[in-house]
Amino acid sequence: MRRRSFLLGAATAATAGAAGYWRSRIVETTADVRYPGMQAGHALRDGASWPQPTASLRHGVAILGAGVAGLSCAWKLAREGHTDFIVVQGPEFAGNAAAGRRDGLDYPLGAHYLPLPSLASSHVREMLSDFGIIERGAGDVRPYYDEAVLAHSPQERLLRGGRWEDGLLPMAGVPEADAAQHRRFLAWVERLRTETGSDGRKVFSIPLALSSRDPAWRALDAITFKQWLEREGYSSPALHWYLDYCCRDDYGARYDVVSAWAGLHYFASRDGHAANAGEGAVLTWPGGLSVLADRMREAITRKLGHAQWLAAGTAVRVQDTPSGPLVTCLAPGPAPTAYTVQTRRTVCAMPLFVAQRILPDIRAYGYDPAVHASSHAPWMVSNFLMDGYPAEAPGEPLSWDNVVYGGRALGYVVSTHQLLRVAPSPRSVFTAYHALSARTPQAAREWLAAASPEALRAEAATDLIAAYGKEFWRHARTLEITVRGHAMATPLCGYLSNAGLAALREVDGPVLFAHADLSGYSVFEEAAWWGVVAAGRILGQAPAQA
Repeated sequence: MRRRSFLLGAATAATAGAAGYWRSRIVETTADVRYPGMQAGHALRDGASWPQPTASLRHGVAILGAGVAGLSCAWKLAREGHTDFIVVQGPEFAGNAAAGRRDGLDYPLGAHYLPLPSLASSHVREMLSDFGIIERGAGDVRPYYDEAVLAHSPQERLLRGGRWEDGLLPMAGVPEADAAQHRRFLAWVERLRTETGSDGRKVFSIPLALSSRDPAWRALDAITFKQWLEREGYSSPALHWYLDYCCRDDYGARYDVVSAWAGLHYFASRDGHAANAGEGAVLTWPGGLSVLADRMREAITRKLGHAQWLAAGTAVRVQDTPSGPLVTCLAPGPAPTAYTVQTRRTVCAMPLFVAQRILPDIRAYGYDPAVHASSHAPWMVSNFLMDGYPAEAPGEPLSWDNVVYGGRALGYVVSTHQLLRVAPSPRSVFTAYHALSARTPQAAREWLAAASPEALRAEAATDLIAAYGKEFWRHARTLEITVRGHAMATPLCGYLSNAGLAALREVDGPVLFAHADLSGYSVFEEAAWWGVVAAGRILGQAPAQA
C-alpha cells in the first residue's frame, strides 16, 4: 500500500481521547504521478541518439501508434481481410483512451465517454455493431444499444451557491432575462443540428470532414466563441460560464480563444439517438474508452489468429527506401535495443508534433510545423480510489458527472456509477479532470514538469474539496495522477483553413497520416475516422469526404 501523510484536526492527542483522535484524523494520499510518453517525446525533441538495430521485420503495412486512430486503421484492415500489417504500439497502448486498474476497479486515464454517434459517424456505428454495443439497427436513426453501457441516471449535476442542481446549464435561480437567453441559445443549437449549407451538406457534422464548406458558415472560424456570443446579444454570466466550461472540457482551452465555429460544432454536430435512451445519452464504462480500444485489439487478434500484430516499441525514424518506408523502432527494456520494419506503406498514427520528429522532412507533404502546428492543451487526469463515499446532502444524490460552478477544474466522474442502480459499491474511483486552461499551454507544461506531488495533488483535488471539504480525504485511499502535456489539439480561430492540415488529409502514398490532429481537435470519432480513411486508402477505397 502506498504511503500516506496525516493531518491532525483541532484536537491533539494530548487533549482528546483515542476515539476523538481517530474521528479527527484526516488522511491525504500521496500522489503517484505518471507522465506517459514524456520521456520518449523529449528524447525525440532533443535529437537523442538511438542504438543500432539488431533485428529486422518485413510487413506490407506498419501502423505507428496504438491509439484510437492506429487501432481503428488496424481493425478496419483486419475486418476487410487485409492481414499483412503490424502496429508499433508507441509509449502507451490506447493513448488518450487508456485506463488503469487497481484493487479490482477500472478507471480512465483519459477520455471517459462517447456520445451516441450520429448517422454521419457510420464508421463508429459499424465498430459498435461489431462489438455488440449496438445490438440492432446500426443504420437506423435510433439504434438499440446495450443497456449496460448507457450512462444511468442521475447523469450530471452542478454545484452552485452551495447546493447541487440537475444539469450543467443553470435554468433556475437566474434572472428571467438570463433564462430567456439560455432557452434562445438551446433553440438555436437545435436548429443548427439540421441546418445545411449552400453545398447541401450539414453545416456541422462529425466527422468534421463531412461538414459544409459554405463560406458564409465557415466565416464563424474567424472569431472566437466569446465574440460570437457577444455579437449575438448573449450576456448571461451563467451562459458564458457554461459555454466556457464546454470549450475547456472538449478542447482544453477557454471560449475566448476557441473558434466560434468549433464552439457551435460542439453542440450542433451531436445528433445521435437511441431507441432505448433519452436525448443526450452517452456511452460509458468504468475504464472509459479503453473498453473500445480493448475490443478493437480483441477483434483484430481474433481475425488474424495471433497477437503478434501488436509490437512493443516506439517508432523513432521513418526513412524513404526503394522498397518503401523503413521504420526504426526503439524496443523497451532496461537496456534499450532497436529494430527495423521494412514496409510498402506506413501509417503515422501519432500526434503531428511527434510525426514531424520521425519523418525526414514533414514539409515535403505540405505541412510546415512552424506555420501549421496546432496548439495542444495540457491535461491532468486524477484518479482517487475511494473507501466508501463522502456524505451527500439529503435529496442531492451523487451523479455520474459532477461539476463545480466557477471551479478551476472540470469536475469529477464516478467510475462505479454504472453499478449504483444495483447497490452502492463499497469502493469506487472518483476521476477528476483538469485542462489547466488558466495558463498558456507552454506555461502549464512548465508548471506540470516542475510541480511537486503535493502541488499536483492540491490541484487535482480542487473540485472535490469544493464539494466535500477536507472530509473528502477520509475516504480517498490512493491517488494516481496522469499528466498529459500535449493531450489534445485546440481549434483556435482559423483552424478550418489550416492549409498544412488540409494537405496531410489528402496524402495518399507510401506514407499516410491518421490522427485526430488532422481535424484540429481531439475526440474519438475524429481519431477513428482518420484511421478508417487510412485503411481505405490502403485497400484502394476512396474516402467518404471526397
